[in-house]
Amino acid sequence: MGQPHGLPHGLPLSQSPIHMTPIDLRSDTVTRPTAAMRRAMAEAEVGDDVLDGDPTVRHLETRVAEMLGKEAALYFPSGTMANQTAVWLLTRPGTEILLDAGSHIVNYEGAGAAALSGVQVRPVQGTGPVMDAAALKASMRPRSPHVLQASAIAVENTHNGAGGKVLSLTELQAIRDVAREAELGIHMDGARLWNASAASGTALRDFAACADTVMVSFSKGLGAPVGAALTGTRALMVEGWLVRKRFGGGMRQSGILAAAALHALDNHLARLPDDHANARAFAEAVDGAGGARVVPPDTNIVMIDLPAGLDASALVAAAADAGVLIAPWSHTRVRAVFHLDATADMAQRAGAVVRAALTKTSKATPTRVNASPAGG
Repeated sequence: MGQPHGLPHGLPLSQSPIHMTPIDLRSDTVTRPTAAMRRAMAEAEVGDDVLDGDPTVRHLETRVAEMLGKEAALYFPSGTMANQTAVWLLTRPGTEILLDAGSHIVNYEGAGAAALSGVQVRPVQGTGPVMDAAALKASMRPRSPHVLQASAIAVENTHNGAGGKVLSLTELQAIRDVAREAELGIHMDGARLWNASAASGTALRDFAACADTVMVSFSKGLGAPVGAALTGTRALMVEGWLVRKRFGGGMRQSGILAAAALHALDNHLARLPDDHANARAFAEAVDGAGGARVVPPDTNIVMIDLPAGLDASALVAAAADAGVLIAPWSHTRVRAVFHLDATADMAQRAGAVVRAALTKTSKATPTRVNASPAGG
């Protein structure tokens, strides 16, 4: 899924002035397949998934559906395509979908809801860092032939822009109740739902029960190179198969990719608490340096709010000079994400580097009056 990270927003590895391998914390999508994952991919049983189904893909879809307590699942090349398929399934052209103002669907999917499904997005600002049931209910328009009507709601768990925040089961159930009262479908962008479950102890299926469709990603946190899954009722997934094909998501011998996701579920899911612990250690090292403030991490994402006058690009460049890659989130915020390829030692070293960079750049940078965000 598209994020405000990566080469267009950060420093390309080829331009790094250091000769050592940098500690890459731009995203949990930067991981590379392990040797064992590559073996699983090479040995995968495959078929033509568009013609009559790839056996490894079918195995993955069945497993994910069972894990999330849904009737069926579909494998997708990306979480964005899976999210947009859910929007197409749950909405009607000429209506609106209500969702968190800082959500991925609103900010980082190329206006897909409008371009592909003819749906207007209505951003909802929560009373706290994320959309809550009270704010959602207050944002709903009255039923009238004179105003635009909603046809669906979407939530994001964990919430990327809020620093990997976990939406609690209680809050999700309250949002689900608002949706039911308004007779609206609900989609969950659960790209990092694995992290939400690991951090909260809430079962995946309990989170998933709060939505009609749920997307989970294998290339975030779990370390697979490609792919996501969309889950829901069997009838919705039958229709979703046609939408995926229309969007260009029909893949042939995709079992090679699905095998990586299966390997990740077997071997990488249980280690997610390590990433959360590394994020906390990094956050503790960085918080307060040069006047910066860290959003306390729930999971594997650390957001650093910069002191007045310090632009994110200056900090990103200074950290890269010292061998740590982080990503600008806006002019006033940077992001670091912990993952399979970032060890506890790397977290400690990165924390020391970013702390020093914050101290140095904060002292060297003249105060700037207005730091308008670049996005996210």
